[in-house]
Order: sequence, then structure tokens, then C-alpha cells
Amino acid sequence: MMLIITYMIEMNEVHSLNAADNQWQFSKIPNIEESNFNKILERFYSLGVAGLTRENIQNSLDGRLTELDEPVVVKIQLGKVNRQAIPGMGSIVQRINSLEGRNGYTKETISHMKASMMSEEVRYISFEDSNTRGLTGAKYGQSNSKEHTWGIYAYNKGVHFEEKDESFEASRGGSHGVGKIASNAASDVHMMFFANCDAEGEQHLGGTIQLIEHKLGDHYYRSTGYFAKLEGSKFMPFENQYDKIFEKTTRGLKIVIPFLRDSFYREDEVIRSVCDSFFVSIMEKKLVVHVNDLVIDADSIDAIVTDSQYYVQEIEAMKKVFTPLYVKTYKNQQPRLIEIPHANTVFQFNLYFNYDERIPKGRVGIIRTIGMKIEDFTVKNNATKPFNAVLIGGIDEDSYLKSLENESHTKISSDDLKDPALTKLAKKFISNLNKEIVKVIDEEMRSHNPVDGKINTSDLLYTMELDFKENLSQSFGTVKIKNGKNIVTSDEDNKAETTPAKVKRKKRENDGAGKPKESGIRRKGKARDKGEDESAAEDQKDEYKINPYRVERLLLHDQEFIQLNLTGSPEVAKAKKCNLKFNIIDGMGKEYIGEFNMKENYSDIIDKNTSNPCVIESDVIKNVSIKNGIVHLQLALKPKYNRSLKFIYYVEV
Repeated sequence: MMLIITYMIEMNEVHSLNAADNQWQFSKIPNIEESNFNKILERFYSLGVAGLTRENIQNSLDGRLTELDEPVVVKIQLGKVNRQAIPGMGSIVQRINSLEGRNGYTKETISHMKASMMSEEVRYISFEDSNTRGLTGAKYGQSNSKEHTWGIYAYNKGVHFEEKDESFEASRGGSHGVGKIASNAASDVHMMFFANCDAEGEQHLGGTIQLIEHKLGDHYYRSTGYFAKLEGSKFMPFENQYDKIFEKTTRGLKIVIPFLRDSFYREDEVIRSVCDSFFVSIMEKKLVVHVNDLVIDADSIDAIVTDSQYYVQEIEAMKKVFTPLYVKTYKNQQPRLIEIPHANTVFQFNLYFNYDERIPKGRVGIIRTIGMKIEDFTVKNNATKPFNAVLIGGIDEDSYLKSLENESHTKISSDDLKDPALTKLAKKFISNLNKEIVKVIDEEMRSHNPVDGKINTSDLLYTMELDFKENLSQSFGTVKIKNGKNIVTSDEDNKAETTPAKVKRKKRENDGAGKPKESGIRRKGKARDKGEDESAAEDQKDEYKINPYRVERLLLHDQEFIQLNLTGSPEVAKAKKCNLKFNIIDGMGKEYIGEFNMKENYSDIIDKNTSNPCVIESDVIKNVSIKNGIVHLQLALKPKYNRSLKFIYYVEV
């Protein structure tokens, strides 16, 4: 009841102020056509406070004063402010109360906005930069001039101001012109302000709010509102004479986000985000960030990333966040040059590479020249290799990476390119990048796992074979047809079959027709040898997938020994010969079909059942014998063989 009374008082207050309170401007439209909130709001909201921090610091770095040999300084403040100190709240309350939701999502969002407006004290976050240019031409307002960055930033959506200096423009993080809305997404009422102090010391305050198209009085309005004066048909900014949290007296820009979402009000997450995205620019003394009372600079970042308050410190547990590893790699490793051919040029990158057996997930931090990390790049088929790396290019490389970034600057891909020729080039570039980094990984793997000297392994091999024969029947799991049907039961299944009830049931099944019932096994289909268009029926093969628990592997210097247990499956074990195929599987369980080339990895393969050599083709080992349901191979490894690979095995019979 108290809430309702308070609301009625506020509405009366709004009506009395309405005539004078015209600080927020919404453009009139003939009617409502769009009843949804801007979808970009939801995308940036999903990135959390980390995305908000990243976007605003990147904007500050883009606005750096190139003639000044000082780092950009960004002061981030989290706190609370009285609602009455927020400019134009009266008209905003009136606008939000006029909104009508047309679906579940908009109704829920509007309801949340209305509830948020009732608090007398509200959360806020601000980002204030210095040693930056700030916005130009604020006193001209909505001038539509390319020289006036205030007009572009304040009143244009999806527009990115471009520098005349091409090399400087290439190094800037922004490119899509939509990152400004990240600040709106962080507010419960989608509101943000920006205070500016330009080179002449002139101070202005602007802002935006993202609602939905709505009706107020007898008119319909667009969804976006601007904190501005309306002079004729042009928006003009206010001189900054507002509360202290909006104050900006030194050259640069200050972003203020009132009604900050509760999930964004996290100082420790802000600190982590600064280090995660900008550790290179901080270590290179291009950036200093204050988060409330904590200063993050070149002298303090080591202590922060090695503090368990902010980061997991056990290397073995670093599976999602890699910042402590990146900082160590960038600080301690000498860069090596890798070259990526692209169209008519060759891109050159510095790769800082660290090999450590304790690292559970191998990632490459791809960094723009401003010192901002784009993504934790996963090298194809090498996600679980024990390495950490940092990749940085020059101006040309930076410009190309910029063209491949998504709008939130968190990934490079070809997905957003529209030109088929550019898409093809981008895919080839990413593929070549993978290949070059794989070369470094393989080189490091070999150097850390050297094969030197010879030892007499005859006793070891003899013991190994005895152990295999002794343990095969009890240590394996199941064999499955590729479509998932069991064809060999596990030990637990076999034990279960020996219970009296199951024995009686089995006997009943086998009596009646004089032979066992059908097993219910369904073959995936026939596998033909390459080049045989008219193969005879006996040359056609069924393909089965082998559970890893039925496989024994042993690596000894330049030899590998493999045994497969196929017993218990009449369809497989009765065969005399089979073909074998290997597919690589990564640490996430993803299978890579056709990626492993037999000829490139094995010099020869001996069938231990017959002591005869096997035929090796690029994708298959042919005519392998099956003796008493067992396949037993000895494989001679080539120097380039990657001993860390894991496989899924297939049998063709």
C-alpha cells in the first residue's frame, strides 16, 4: 500500500513539472511500428560488467592524445547517488509509465523499469578518462559535421568516427559504432550520461535512454531519447552544471550510468575485466586504471593477477580464465616471428609462447596494437595442449584483425563478412593462422619430449604382452556400432547375465526356435574401399566404433603398441581380417573426421598376430588380422608424430 501511495505522489509531481521539464527529447513519429526493445541491448547485457568495462576503456584508448607521451588514465567509480540528483527524472518517470508491452519480454522489462525508478538511492558506475581528446564540437550540437565528434557520439546510432590518420584509425578498437549502447544496457532503465570537457575547457553534459516506441498525450514517439535542448529542429547539449558525479573539469570524457543493474555492481569483476582485456596496454604503460581506491598499472598488475582474491592460482585449474598465464608469458618469453600469407601480402605476428605440462587448456590471446585482447583463440585440434601464448601484429595486421572482429570485439571470424571473396580469404587466413601456431606447438612438444639414446626393451615388451593377454578380458568396456547399439557387453553386464532369473530367461529365448533370438544389432551400413564402384558383396564392410575402454595403448620411444578386444561380438570377432581407422578426439570430446593422416605419422606397422607388415593408406590400415577376437599392432612412429593425441578407433569387417 505504501508503494502505491508513493507512486501516486510521484505522478502528481511529474504532471506539475511536465511543462518545464523538457530535458529529454524524443522525436515524434506518425504511429508505433516497433514494439520491442533494441536487440543490441540484450546482446551487451549478456556480456555483463566485463563487456561494459571493456567497451568504455577501449573508447578511452581510442581517444588518446597521440602527441602526449603519457598513459591514458581511466578512473572507474562504483557508488550510490540520490535519485533527485539525476537530471530530467520527472519526464523519464512519465515516459516509462506510458510504455505498453506487447509481449512477455517487453512487459517484464517495463515492469522492472517502473520498480527501479521507485528507489530514492540508486547504484551508479562512472568511467572518467584523462590524457584523451574528449569530444569536439559540442557547442554546435547536432551539426552533422564529420569534424564534430560530439554530434556523432551523442545523436547518431551505428556510426563510428574515422580518423584521417589511417595508421591511427587501424589501431583503434571501435569500428561498428554500436558499442555506445553497452552503457545503456547496464542500466535498469537503459539510461546513460556523458560529460565532456574539450580542448578549450568547455564542459557539456549529454545522455541517451533506450525505451520502446510509445504514445504520450496525443503523440507517438521514437524509442530513443536524448538528454538535450531542442533548438528549432536541432539537438543542443546542456552546459554541465549538475551533481558532482557528472562533473568533468579536465579534458576528456566521463560516462555515468545511473540505475546500474545489481549484477553489474561488482568491483572484483570490474578489476578482473580490466586485467583480462588490457593486460598488454597496462604492462606497456599505455594505460592506468583506477577502480575505486585500487590502481592497476605496470607496477601493480603482477600482484593483482597473482592474488587469489581475483584469480585462481593453481595452474592445473586454469581452464576458463587465462590472464595470469598470459601476463607471465608476455613478461617472460621472447617473441618469435610467425608469417601468415594473405592475398598478395604476408602478415607478420609476434608470438610469445610458453610450454608448461601443468597447463590444462592451450589458448592464444590475440591482442590488438592498442593492447586490447580480442579473444582466447583455440587452436584447432590443440585445445588441451599444455601451452599458453600471446599473439600481436603490426598496423597492417591490426587493420585486418579489426575487419574480422564481431561488434563486441571478443572474437575474430568470417561470419559477419558479406562479400563471398572476403569470406573465403578470412577463412583461409584463420586456417593458416592455426597451421602456423600448430607448427610452434609441435616443435615445443618435441623439444620437451626428446627421444635420445637406446635401451633394451625386450623384457619390457615381453611383460607388456603377458599383461595384455592377462588383463584384456577384464579391463575393457564395450564395443558399439557407430549408431550407438551395444554389441559387446561390459563386465557388469556379463555378471548380470549369470543371475538365475536371467539364465532361465535366456534358456526360454533359446528353446522355442532352436536358436538364439536376434541380437537387435543394427549395422550402420556398408563401407566400400576407394575406387571400387562395383565391389562384390564380400568386399563390402560394416563399420563399428570401438569404445576407448576396449583399447590398450602403449608408447615407447619411437614405437606404439595397440590392442583391441573384439571378443563377445559374433559379428566382429568371427572375422579373420579387418581395416582400422583412427579419428582424433579433443579434450571437449569433439571428433575430427579425416584429420589424421596414417602415412604422415607411421613409417611401418607390424601385425603382431602374424608378424606381417600391414598396408598403410592415408586414412586406413588395411588387412589387419583378428586372432581369437584380438587385434594386436606394433606401429613405428615418424618424428613428427604427436604423442599427446587421443583417438576414437573404428573397425571395418
